[in-house]
Amino acid sequence: MRHVKWIFVVLLICSLTAFVEKDKPTGGLSAGDVAPDFKIESTSEKQPLFKLADMKGRYVLLSFWASYDAQSRMQNVSLSNVLRSSHNVEMVSVSFDEYKSIFEETIRKDQIVTPTCFVETEGEDSGLFKKYRLNRGFTNYLLDGNGVIIAKNISAADLSAYIKKIG
Repeated sequence: MRHVKWIFVVLLICSLTAFVEKDKPTGGLSAGDVAPDFKIESTSEKQPLFKLADMKGRYVLLSFWASYDAQSRMQNVSLSNVLRSSHNVEMVSVSFDEYKSIFEETIRKDQIVTPTCFVETEGEDSGLFKKYRLNRGFTNYLLDGNGVIIAKNISAADLSAYIKKIG
């Protein structure tokens, strides 16, 4: 009988711990948060190719993806297609492929034509991956002119609606 009591206590403690784990944030940033600033440098010269702070005053769509993640890749393509005719939102596309050659071939096949499409070859070990807490999956963020996240994980249809609303 004494063993039954201890088993009950252990099960009770385990179940309480499981509820505590569920209260943790489910990954990434949320609408209303200010997007963390970042820069992407040329690997050979350590010169900044892009700085998010330079986009201040413009609506920006940050799209984080990788060629090995089919869902994020398809999302990146559909968002890029929506923005081809828009001058209100700038897209910044960042791939976390570890090989630049794979990134370049994916961009060619997917016909991504944004001048702000970059690869972070450190992959999931990069500071940018950690800064945006992408360990729960790739996502995208729509930022207003002040760098505040106004939408997360936006679909192509939702992006079209935002573009019409923005003007």
